[in-house]
Amino acid sequence: MTSDLQGAQWRKSTFSADTGNCVEVASNLSGLVAVRDSKNPTGPALVSAPGEWRGFVTSIKGGTLST
Repeated sequence: MTSDLQGAQWRKSTFSADTGNCVEVASNLSGLVAVRDSKNPTGPALVSAPGEWRGFVTSIKGGTLST
């Protein structure tokens, strides 16, 4: 899946400190959600469908995602 991320509006959690070590999410893309490392804003981003992203977040919140 490829996407042009130039128009992305990136945001990070309000729980993040101002250290710059954060994950940023852009969900204003046409049918996609992108995730990137805030320390490397011009680097690669992971892109997924909104349903996949919701499933990932739900798994984290529910404690069902393990390492």
